[in-house]
Amino acid sequence: MSTAQGARARARQEITAAIKEAARRQLAAQGAAKLSLRAVARELDMVSSAVYRYFPSRDELLTALIIDAYDSLGEAAERARDAASDVPPPARWVAVCEAVRGWGLAHPHEYALIYGSPVPGYSAPQTTVRAAARVGLVLIGILRDARQGPGPAAPPLPADLVPEAARVAADLAPDLPPEAAVALVAAWAQLFGLVGFEVFGQFNNVVADRETFFRHAAARLAEGVGLR
Repeated sequence: MSTAQGARARARQEITAAIKEAARRQLAAQGAAKLSLRAVARELDMVSSAVYRYFPSRDELLTALIIDAYDSLGEAAERARDAASDVPPPARWVAVCEAVRGWGLAHPHEYALIYGSPVPGYSAPQTTVRAAARVGLVLIGILRDARQGPGPAAPPLPADLVPEAARVAADLAPDLPPEAAVALVAAWAQLFGLVGFEVFGQFNNVVADRETFFRHAAARLAEGVGLR
């Protein structure tokens, strides 16, 4: 790459980053539903046509922000998993859950973007799936590691859930038994429900020591997938 090409590439990266940061400030001030490329252009003192060269539509900008948020959250979960690599799987699970909570509290507007109310008129494309799966893959990996030892045992399934459990296991983790896959999906949903309740204020006047409460709840989730 020539010096001129390298300079252009760096300039494009810098402008792209500036557009995203301005958009995140809009999310914090007004919410995702009111995100506007024209407003971003005004904040950056750019003509709107220049912003459209980087993001041809509001939806493309939203998609970029969503992928960035999922990736940032996934990186937090992966760092926590790696830092806890020398502790037993139940403690590693709790460490990852606490990292998810910490990220959500530190990035409430981005958390709302990916786990809050859907943005009217927006449908997330398939390109968001890889980033969205990162936390789930970390939790699946912890259960896989545990099964290399004596093996955790998730609760048995009712007969009418067995076909759906088999389908879920085939899609998400074919090497795990169906009951473990179902328990993982339930735990994943409950984890983000717990974090969402705290981020969005539903625990106000209900739970005072939220850190201790969350740690206990995360440990119960670990037990629910068979990590004891």
